[in-house]
Amino acid sequence: MPTYDYVCGSCGHEFEKFQTITAKPIRKCPKCGKNSAQRLIGAGAGVIFKGSGFYQTDYRSESYKKSAESEKKSTDKTSTENKSEKSETKSTETKPAAKTDTKPKEKKKSV
Repeated sequence: MPTYDYVCGSCGHEFEKFQTITAKPIRKCPKCGKNSAQRLIGAGAGVIFKGSGFYQTDYRSESYKKSAESEKKSTDKTSTENKSEKSETKSTETKPAAKTDTKPKEKKKSV
C-alpha cells in the first residue's frame, strides 16, 4: 500500500496518509477539520542511481567514513602498542645458557 501526501488548502498543513490504491482521497484536514485537503502528485519511492549500476544506498555517508577511519586509527594504535609491549618482554627475558659439552677432551700425546 502506498503512502500519499496531502496538503490542506485552508491552513496549509501537509500530511501523509497510508492508503490502498483504490481508496478515495481524503478531504477532511486533520488539523483544522475543513474539507479542503488535496492529494499531491509525488514521485513516490523511486530508486536513484549514481554511476553505472550502483544504488544511492551503496555509498556511505561522510560521517560514517570519518568515524570508521578514526576507529581504524585507534585500533591500529592499540595493536602497535601491544606489539611493542611484547617485544619489550622478549628482550628482557633471559635466554637459557648455551649447552656445553660435558665430555672431557682427549689430550693428544706428543712423541
